[in-house]
Amino acid sequence: MAFDPQQQQQFGLPSAAALLSEESAAAFMAKVYRWMVAGLVLTAGTAWFVASSQEAFSIVRGLYLPLIIAELVVVFAFSAIAHRISATVAGALFLGYSFLSGLTLSAIFFVYNLGSISTAFFITAAMFGAMSVYGTVTKKDLSAWGTFLFMGLVGVLIAGVVNIFLQSDLLGFVKSCAAVVVFAGLTAYDTQKLRQFHASSGYASVGSLAINGALMLYLDFINLFLSILRLFGSRR
Repeated sequence: MAFDPQQQQQFGLPSAAALLSEESAAAFMAKVYRWMVAGLVLTAGTAWFVASSQEAFSIVRGLYLPLIIAELVVVFAFSAIAHRISATVAGALFLGYSFLSGLTLSAIFFVYNLGSISTAFFITAAMFGAMSVYGTVTKKDLSAWGTFLFMGLVGVLIAGVVNIFLQSDLLGFVKSCAAVVVFAGLTAYDTQKLRQFHASSGYASVGSLAINGALMLYLDFINLFLSILRLFGSRR
């Protein structure tokens, strides 16, 4: 039985426009998650390959600082130009960044045992999934979280820089706990924001917007994973 718009409103049923918007958001987020997973697979594969080869790791270790700088340059450049580049260029930049991350993250295989890395990954995947689902289904507007999460992120970064010099286990523990809270919150916040603005204008294509969204969630996942690994990982 079909309902006219007045009956839909009376019975609290979603309108056709609302249903189409929800389907569009779901299709967009599916594309975001596909790109994010592709980036994670490339990162994990690269890290594993480098860690499995003493020669490859020796090369990467000698170039560690330039690789870190290259990562920062790529991610900031991508964020700055994402709105005006094609999906092809955006995809190449995202995969390039994922590859660079795999090179630098290969070091974790020499710091933590494989069991700890696997456990941290599955905890991260479960937490990321739960927070992403929350960001999808909640009716609460999470935009108010933005300022709090940004301040928390700045605090985590400052604590990380300070601890390079102090080498304090306590400060490292507090920083990692704070990072878990911040990046778990960012996962929900970014998921909701992406669903709300998936049809926003200003991007050269929906594809480039989806890849930019994939980068946001990819960074949330990687940083959440590293924070959990630092908290619970067993060192070699």
